[in-house]
Amino acid sequence: MNILVLNCGSSSIKYQLFDMEARQVLAKGIVEKVGLKGSFLMPEKQNGDKVRLEGEVIDHQIGIEYVLGILISKEHGCISSLSEINAIGHRMVHGGERFQESSLINDDTIKDFKACIPLAPLHNPANLKGVFALQHLLPEVPQVAVFDTAFHQTMPPHAYMYAIPYSLYKKYGIRRYGFHGTSHYYVAHRACQILGVPINTMKIITCHLGNGSSMAAIKDGKSIDTSMGLTPVEGLIMGTRSGDMDLGVFTFVMEKEELNINVANTLVNKHSGMLGITGVSSDMREIEKEADAGNERAILGLEMFRYRIKKYIGAYAAALGGLDLLIFTGGIGENDSVTRETCCSGMEYMGLEFDREKNAGVRSKEMLLSKPQSRVQVMTIPTNEELVIAEHTFRIVKESGIKGSTQSKNPII
Repeated sequence: MNILVLNCGSSSIKYQLFDMEARQVLAKGIVEKVGLKGSFLMPEKQNGDKVRLEGEVIDHQIGIEYVLGILISKEHGCISSLSEINAIGHRMVHGGERFQESSLINDDTIKDFKACIPLAPLHNPANLKGVFALQHLLPEVPQVAVFDTAFHQTMPPHAYMYAIPYSLYKKYGIRRYGFHGTSHYYVAHRACQILGVPINTMKIITCHLGNGSSMAAIKDGKSIDTSMGLTPVEGLIMGTRSGDMDLGVFTFVMEKEELNINVANTLVNKHSGMLGITGVSSDMREIEKEADAGNERAILGLEMFRYRIKKYIGAYAAALGGLDLLIFTGGIGENDSVTRETCCSGMEYMGLEFDREKNAGVRSKEMLLSKPQSRVQVMTIPTNEELVIAEHTFRIVKESGIKGSTQSKNPII
């Protein structure tokens, strides 16, 4: 079965085509600047070569038409016909409390997902554009929704509730939902697979560290807490997001700077985090260069970023009642050896003995980073959210008994 995985953002479309029998990526790429000037499609071949194809992409449907055209093109394609696409999996950002697991997309799914739009007004509408485009272009192909929030729906109420009037939770669904669920799910399962241990006996902390960062406490294979909340702003310090902050600071700044809610929202989402602290960049590589050159604000930003991670490790170890496995993933978690070492230093009291020599220089590898005698094992696992989406799509389509026919309503060629 060939499964097309789509991640539709407000102005981008990421895609991968999987051969599930061979567990192989046949093609992948991205459409950038959808609806904007300078839009382009960048497919990536199996050997890693990329090509930039420029053209006007006025909306998501046009962008997806280009993607389908590339997949069957003689020069850049990997399949001979659209009939070779058997199912489509979509990354859907916010499923609220309605979606506890991945779901086959039908009218009821779409109706319930639309009801979640107030919880993610920037992301959910873009996700739906991809669904609607493919309902039009490949109407007989089954589609599956895989939700960022679903993995964290196993959190108990005492972990996901906020200490605000309960009526606001009942009225608006205000609670912690968490994100990066497919990433936390994947790296936890993959690490246990490598170690040869059953996940349903393990106490695990996963650290997804990138421009957007979150952590999760996973007990017996289920998420019991996570750092992001109703929105992705809560928790760790991120590239441009503030992370945990006294709400009084927010209202104080709004009053003193006379900010309306939209400007204030942009402040904590786009101009805060590492960018706001350092004044350098939201890119950790650029910040580390400045810190190495003696930039005090860059040094402060790195110290704050790493301290927040370390504090969450301690908190989640307490929530789990101990710790068996600590995992780093995401662009920073997979590639930044200094951040990993700093976050694991001084943890011997909890049975974590970090191997600095193993850690040095490790980038984008599945690697055990703790010493043989360490009671807590530390690993770096490159995440693969697209594979999780493909696997969930494969399972749900097989269980539903649907056989996808991919006769395109509007053939690309």
